[in-house]
Parts: sequence; structure tokens; C-alpha cells
Amino acid sequence: MGNNGEVTRPASARAARLDQVCAAAVELAREAITEVEPSDVGDHLQAVAEGDRLVTHYFECRLAGYRGWRWAVTVTRVPRSRNVTICETVLLPGPDALRAPGWLPWQERLKPGDLGPGDLLPTPPDDERLQPGYLLSDDPGVEETAWELGLGRSRVLSREGRSEAAQRWYDGDHGPSAPISTAAPAAARCGTCGFYLPLAGALRQCFGVCGNFYAPDDGRVVSADHGCGAHSETLVEATETPVDELPTVYDDSAVEAVAVSRAPGSVEAAEPAEPYGHP
Repeated sequence: MGNNGEVTRPASARAARLDQVCAAAVELAREAITEVEPSDVGDHLQAVAEGDRLVTHYFECRLAGYRGWRWAVTVTRVPRSRNVTICETVLLPGPDALRAPGWLPWQERLKPGDLGPGDLLPTPPDDERLQPGYLLSDDPGVEETAWELGLGRSRVLSREGRSEAAQRWYDGDHGPSAPISTAAPAAARCGTCGFYLPLAGALRQCFGVCGNFYAPDDGRVVSADHGCGAHSETLVEATETPVDELPTVYDDSAVEAVAVSRAPGSVEAAEPAEPYGHP
């Protein structure tokens, strides 16, 4: 603390002063960029003090596909010398540089549907969605099954794992906000459908499986307030259209009378008789 009561920073924490000799070596720094053609090095942007007699010069990068990137050339000099030397050159992204997304571990890059036939997805031992099966899972369905069988799974869903799954299902394509659900009648909710198969355990109150062969969600987990047009109680009354029957018309002039004479034991051909009503 100084005599006037102000807090003073140690010398190591103070901002470095820009060395004027190193700051003036702009063309020397430009010539040090030998990885590309001179036309790929643009205007001088700034000179930043990195330490005592240590300055970094930034130049515009004009390489195709490197919008917002900058060439950085660091120069220095020894005390009481005016000869500036090059330390390093590097291409760095600027504040508005076009860059690739940040690297993520492979298990964090996976998305639903990426796992195909034959693929293996190891579950980490410390997965927070799971807990050891010998602990109480606070899920009546799990506890009842483990008690009846006398054995349990090595790990079961934890409370956090169930909550995460429930929220994902509810917000997805099989929840109440799905387009097919909002377009369905208000009374056509899955919880009142005869094809709705409730899940066991703690998720029973909110979720079930659709068992309607003709429904788009057949075999999938749906929320109780999801809906579609294939609800079991959707009844459409068929309107009966009356059929106008025309009266039957007989044309007596087209009817011929036929006389048939039969001898015992023989069949004779029928001969046409005179039409009825004619002499």
C-alpha cells in the first residue's frame, strides 16, 4: 500500500509497457510470415506488449476460409540493443473468426439414432443416471420385482435418471406438444384410450405404451395427455343416404306365350304360340 493509501500492484502484475523499438519492427514481422504468399498477409492490425521488450504484431489473414483469423508474429530484443529478432509466427483466431465447433468426447457427441446394429455403447461406472441395484431405488415397481424374484439388477435408474427420461419423453414427439397431439380432438387423450398400456413403477401415472397397430405411436412410450386420431373411443356415425328406387315397368308386348305338348315317354320341342292379345 502506498503512502497515500492506494493499493499498488507488484511489478510482476503491472501491465507490460510497449517497447517502441519492437513495436516499430512491423516490416520485419511481416517478412517473417513465410508459410504463405505475401498476398495472403493483409494490413497491420495492432502491436501488443507481451512483456519487457516482447511485442506481438497482428496482421490480417487473407487466406480463403479463414475469415476473422490473424497472423501473430512475436518479436523481442536484448537489453540496450536495437536489433529485433523473431520469436515465433502463428495463425490465431480473432474475436469474430470462423471456427469449427469445440471438441467434445465421443460419448457426448452421440445423438438418438446413432447407435446401429453391432455397435457397443459402454456406460461409465459413475453414470449419475444409474445407481447400484442393492440400494433402495424409491421406485415401487423396481422394489416389488426385485423382492419377488429374490434377485436384482446390478444397477437401476436413479431418481435423476427417471426424471431426465420423463422430461425428455414429455418434451419430445410423443408428448402433449407434438403436432399430431395438438391436432387431435381434446377428448382423444392416450390416458383414456383402450389401447394405452401404462408403464410400471413411478412413471405409471404419466406414461404408457401405445398398443394400437394403426396408430403412428404404436410400440412407443407416450404421455397420458398425448393424443391422436386413432383413439379407441373415436366413433364416426355413418350418414345413411336414401336410395330412390324406380318403379318396375313391364312391357306386355315383349312377352310371348309358349305352348308345350308332351307325349308319354317323349319330349317334344316347344312351338311358339300366337302372342297374347292377338287373334
